[in-house]
Amino acid sequence: MADTGRSTDPGRGPEPAADAGRGAPDGPPAGITVYGCGRDEAALFAELAPRFNVRPTIAEAPVSEGNIELALGNRCISVGHKSRVTSATLLALSRAGVAYVSTRSIGVNHINVKYAESVGITVGNIAYSPGSVADYTLMLILMALRHAKPVLLRAEAHDYRLHETRGRELRDLTVGVVGTGRIGSAVIERLKGFGCRILAHDSRPAGGRSDGVDRVPLDDLLRGSDVVTLHTPLNAGTHHLLDRHRIERLRPGAVVVNTGRGPLIDTEALVPALESGRLGGAALDVVEGEEGVFYTDRRREPIEDKTLLRLQELPNTIISPHTAYYTDRALRDTVEQSIAGCLDFEKGTRR
Repeated sequence: MADTGRSTDPGRGPEPAADAGRGAPDGPPAGITVYGCGRDEAALFAELAPRFNVRPTIAEAPVSEGNIELALGNRCISVGHKSRVTSATLLALSRAGVAYVSTRSIGVNHINVKYAESVGITVGNIAYSPGSVADYTLMLILMALRHAKPVLLRAEAHDYRLHETRGRELRDLTVGVVGTGRIGSAVIERLKGFGCRILAHDSRPAGGRSDGVDRVPLDDLLRGSDVVTLHTPLNAGTHHLLDRHRIERLRPGAVVVNTGRGPLIDTEALVPALESGRLGGAALDVVEGEEGVFYTDRRREPIEDKTLLRLQELPNTIISPHTAYYTDRALRDTVEQSIAGCLDFEKGTRR
């Protein structure tokens, strides 16, 4: 998921809820409706609710105009990131008395925050363990550099020959980290252990060298990196951050990793660079147009997104279904902070 850090910069989304762990508030239990809730999430909400003096109403289905009645009587609801919350649904929620929507994600691009505000609803996000995405990012970098996809596919077919091209070691390379919020910073700390040179870029003005990291303009990072990994939030300014022109500035043989949001990359421009071999590879946990495909079983249903299909055909491209965040620790953080954000809103300490 895209990293927002803990900044109040409007380009980085709402401020995440404060760390949970506070004692249960006095008085009658607060009601919270939890939409789009999987079994493991539901079990955690049930486990943690008594600590916070909360009465959760659990719904497996995502919030929609068709199940607004589940929120009646509750000013706060919690939603997942897998389904878009439409403006029509936000209006219906407002009319039902909902004043606060907590999304169990760092990114908020599945909700029109400005429209929500216009109908009297505050949107809050959360900040889960950055280690979940940071660990996964390092795994993808290493897999891409060592040609893991074709090697593993061959082995599955009992072809145990070595790959035609030798892998590369991180200590010999330069890695560019775009976005230095909580997740980007966690990636940088992990990279230091590999002995590689690290370049970093962030929308906040910064330059020079600190803690072994060179902070540089984006174009310098692209030209100077063997691996580029994206950890910036998705907004109007970062949509297609890697467009055709910036992809052309990447070093020949460079690897692109994205565990942020799919639209950070212009996929139509990325595919030919991978097909031609100008880029050495890509490892994408998020892709443009993933909605309605990721998190579903499509083995017996056609996938209409030809670009996604082409990416999955390429031997130098790894695709995973938006799973970098998917750890037990991140889940507990998410549930705790979603509850805490709702309670803070009720107490007037969160706006």
